[in-house]
Amino acid sequence: MRSIKEIFRIGNGPSSSHTMGPKKAAEIFSHKYPNAAEFHVTLFGSLAATGKGHLTDAAILSVLNPVAPTKIFWEPRIVLPFHPNAMTFNAIDSDNNEIGRWVVYSIGGGTLADETGVIGDESKPIYKMTTMEELLEWCECTGKNFWEYVKECEEFDIWDYLAEVWKTMQEAIERGLQEEGVLPGPTNLRRRAATFYVRAGGSKDNIKSRGLVFSYALAVSEENASGGKIVTAPTCGSCGVLPAVLYHFKKSRDFSDIKILRALATAGLFGNVVKTNASVSGAEVGCQGEIGVACAMAAAAASQLFGGSPAQIEYAAEMALEHHLGMTCDPVCGLVQIPCIERNAYAAARALDANLFSSFTDGIHRVSFDKVVSVMKETGHDLPSLYKETSEGGLAKNFIQMGRRSPALTSECQLKPK
Repeated sequence: MRSIKEIFRIGNGPSSSHTMGPKKAAEIFSHKYPNAAEFHVTLFGSLAATGKGHLTDAAILSVLNPVAPTKIFWEPRIVLPFHPNAMTFNAIDSDNNEIGRWVVYSIGGGTLADETGVIGDESKPIYKMTTMEELLEWCECTGKNFWEYVKECEEFDIWDYLAEVWKTMQEAIERGLQEEGVLPGPTNLRRRAATFYVRAGGSKDNIKSRGLVFSYALAVSEENASGGKIVTAPTCGSCGVLPAVLYHFKKSRDFSDIKILRALATAGLFGNVVKTNASVSGAEVGCQGEIGVACAMAAAAASQLFGGSPAQIEYAAEMALEHHLGMTCDPVCGLVQIPCIERNAYAAARALDANLFSSFTDGIHRVSFDKVVSVMKETGHDLPSLYKETSEGGLAKNFIQMGRRSPALTSECQLKPK
């Protein structure tokens, strides 16, 4: 497995696979061909189907247009074999000759891959163990916990990096709680984090606790939807779950930053296991790979903070992922808003429940985390493409049908190119 830095990427929303990945690819290609007279970029599959709503074209053009005029072509009906999020970059010289071509895939969480493998400074595998079964055995033999395995495998700067991740997460929550108004896009969706926060403050303890968690998750997700600075955990679309849980415990239980960073390390390890053995890309396995994995990461972090044994931590994460199996990715209008934002809030609450349930057990259970990851991968591959970030089915399709009474809204929702 590679560094957990690839799970926690700091950047701007609204989508790690559709915005952060393509922008990074454009930067790499423009540096390789700085003297090109023109660029042609073709987007395939999910990138083309929901690229307009996810600002894929804007992200690419922001990098390439300052170098040379750029044309973008959309091929939503063509899916390349390796991954649904495929792009080709072509560099053209002044004589209209092709001087460079690159086929690259945005495989989730902002990570890129091509025929040579995963691309990036952190792409060298540094973890020998890649399954939770191996990691649990290591914990049993050594008496150590998951975060200590991260400490042994990563470079020393991992704690500085996680500190920056935690700082960015907190800032996203605090910004989001202050912002009000309507999110960008044709759905005219109002921000609700500030309202939830105020209403939670006036509620009784149990309702207040849950309301605050909702508000924190909404705050980050709304920041993401508006293009704000967030941390993938493991993706932009699921970036509100883990910060909401950690921030809630920071505020309500006064956990120290070092304990929070260790919980982040554990969460990153669980996300890494899924990314290595399955996927965290909604375009590949549906929303179970985004919200489901985020919930598992948050449940593992919460269990560790409350003194859970390695077995209890694994059980909490297993439950959190298991009960998101089959979740479709069907963003309305191709935007990371409906149902994505609400899903972050609900998943944060479910992570707390998974931790609580696990804490009442000894951690022994029949279905392992590794098995659920395997089933998630199989389920994701069995899902039709219209439920994997193409906005062609599910809520996205039904929303457009319901919008017939408003022709302007229905027209605006047709963001994906034909």
